[in-house]
Amino acid sequence: MDVKKTKIMHHLRLLVFLFIVSLSAAAQESIQIGQLHRISSKFLEEERAIQVYLPKGYKDTDKQYPTLYILDGQWYFFNGVAIQESMRGEYLLPEMIVVGVLMDRPGRNQTLNKQWDEFKSFLQLELVPYVNKNFRTTQENILFGWENAAFMACELILDKPGVFDGAIASNGAYIDDNMLQPFDSLNTQRYLFLANSTKDIYTVSYSNKAAEYLESAQSENLIWEYRLFKDEIHETLANVSLFQGLKFYYHNFSSLTFSSIDEFYSLGGISYAESYFKSRGERFQLSTEIDEGTKNTLIWMAWKQDRFEAFDLFMKDFSEVLETKRYASAYWQNRLAQFYLKNEAFEDAKKFFEQGITKYPEEKYLARMYHGLGQAYLGLGQKKLAKSNFKQAIKIAIKNDDPNLEAYQTELKKLG
Repeated sequence: MDVKKTKIMHHLRLLVFLFIVSLSAAAQESIQIGQLHRISSKFLEEERAIQVYLPKGYKDTDKQYPTLYILDGQWYFFNGVAIQESMRGEYLLPEMIVVGVLMDRPGRNQTLNKQWDEFKSFLQLELVPYVNKNFRTTQENILFGWENAAFMACELILDKPGVFDGAIASNGAYIDDNMLQPFDSLNTQRYLFLANSTKDIYTVSYSNKAAEYLESAQSENLIWEYRLFKDEIHETLANVSLFQGLKFYYHNFSSLTFSSIDEFYSLGGISYAESYFKSRGERFQLSTEIDEGTKNTLIWMAWKQDRFEAFDLFMKDFSEVLETKRYASAYWQNRLAQFYLKNEAFEDAKKFFEQGITKYPEEKYLARMYHGLGQAYLGLGQKKLAKSNFKQAIKIAIKNDDPNLEAYQTELKKLG
């Protein structure tokens, strides 16, 4: 190869390499979680930085959102966002705006030790109004504080301005008569979740005393819970308590779930579910009717646990849910019909087999549904219609090389 060709090949290789590098660079996308905002505080006489996360659909709707405020955002802001991203998909928590208040050391200690009142004023009179003004909020606010900031969370949840509806105090707490008695006179209701660990030798005594005081005080306005963990330490509990605290605050936000039909009845059955969703709807401005998720769960659980009486009750009481997209398939129509058939409820079995055949004639389930329909007719004493449907099932089974073909043929022969 001559020198000219060698240079050309060298340039070509270089161009290909640069092209591949440029493609690789173009394929890489930066991931940005939240935005940094700065607020000029007259109380602290300085500019304070906050992180703000907005739900993914924020820009596409005019919906308003509750707000989670996280003190020490430099450590726990991303944890709050992660909980949002992972839990709201299961409808356990609502979509929320997450605000992280940056409190880097050594300024953090300065703020909490020497500017306590000023920092309280900043949070209530500057930060919350700023967020409400610049973002679409419901003005329902939850505050998270860890260690020294947990003491701040306790004080703010009982404070007269009342900008926070719930507080999560992790690894520290303090409450006394001077805080609780004025709060009880406000005739308002708020939530407080206290958390600590037996292994946090630094702060567990404070949380224990706060819980003991609340137990004896029996405040009617403060709904609270204390969780004492055994396996966490001072540095790890915050991550657990933030999640558990949100679950506590939103304890009646999700659909109802039960471990068994027996548990459903022991709690009060349908009347319990109706009461739950009435309370849920009034608190969160949601529908007060039993939701589809709970109805579907109860139907499925009764079928799975072979509780036909409960299954039949749910199918009748929740009949409207059967018209939803979830049940719009041959799979579901056959499943429901087969359970009715198993329990000799032949008219109901016939109904669902016929719906499946008419609306969803999928080859995979068609032979089974015709065979099931034949069995339902047989149970109703209509032998002629039973034989007709058995024959149709056999015809489809032959066409599809169905492994149940022999069983279908045997049953038809028995009819003579």
